[in-house]
Amino acid sequence: MTLYAAFLRGINLGKRQMKMAELKACLEGAGYAAVKTVLASGNVRFEAEGSPETIRKDMEQRIREAFGFEVGVVLRTGEELQEIKDSDPFGGLDPKADLTRHVLLFDEPLPEDVALESLPGDTEIVRIDRREIYIAAYRQPNGRYTEHVEAVLK
Repeated sequence: MTLYAAFLRGINLGKRQMKMAELKACLEGAGYAAVKTVLASGNVRFEAEGSPETIRKDMEQRIREAFGFEVGVVLRTGEELQEIKDSDPFGGLDPKADLTRHVLLFDEPLPEDVALESLPGDTEIVRIDRREIYIAAYRQPNGRYTEHVEAVLK
């Protein structure tokens, strides 16, 4: 069995409510092993056999049937997550800086020519990998961190 992490998009917002105990039961009922959920985040750790694409499609279908709405699922293996951690994508940032770190995960590889511009002192594109974008959002005078994250992604 392979260790996976599933990241469910846009749950527990508005009418897209999902109790983690119900999600866990749904996935265990589908045969996934060692299922653990993280708070109400929609992040799930589990073990399964099969290709990531097959597992992702199966999870999306089972969630749709159990909860009555579509949820996008992004998967990473435990090995892939360890590689991200080991690469230390935020290692070059000032450890004393007042900022938040964001990792955007994508199912499909990003276009090779993807180009995003940072807003210096505000929102910095730290690195773009094959299926991830790493962003540092610095605290602004109004106390907010993520005010311009969306702007740099356009």
